[in-house]
Amino acid sequence: MLPNKACPVVLSSSLPIRLLLFRHPLAGTQLVKGTIENAELPSEAALRELTEESGITGATVETDLGCWDAEHRDQIWSFHLCRSGRHLPERWAHQTLDDHGHVFEFFWAPLDDLPYTDCHPVFQRALAFLFQRLKEWSLTAMSD
Repeated sequence: MLPNKACPVVLSSSLPIRLLLFRHPLAGTQLVKGTIENAELPSEAALRELTEESGITGATVETDLGCWDAEHRDQIWSFHLCRSGRHLPERWAHQTLDDHGHVFEFFWAPLDDLPYTDCHPVFQRALAFLFQRLKEWSLTAMSD
């Protein structure tokens, strides 16, 4: 399965662990995600998209969380757990240079209370997949 979309996943550095999401002014709550460009590695695309959509710079990819078939517009998403390397606020807004210059409102969502109903069905399914992958990853990380 070759991905064509990259999705950086950022978790909070404090307990309880929370997931970074944003509210798109027209399309509801979402994960950061974007197109993998020609000759770009999925992990590189994830970091680029994170910077473009959230303003977070200097992040690194910690691990690959796998690919997922969105069953929507032939999209295959590649998920990458990223660390920002700096403290991130509880909430912030970022105006994109692409996507018509929208302002995205970022916030942290508890993993045990993700806002599925605020999301488009594709993002609902993506969050369910990601929740399962994060559970598997944390079990693996604890056993190492």
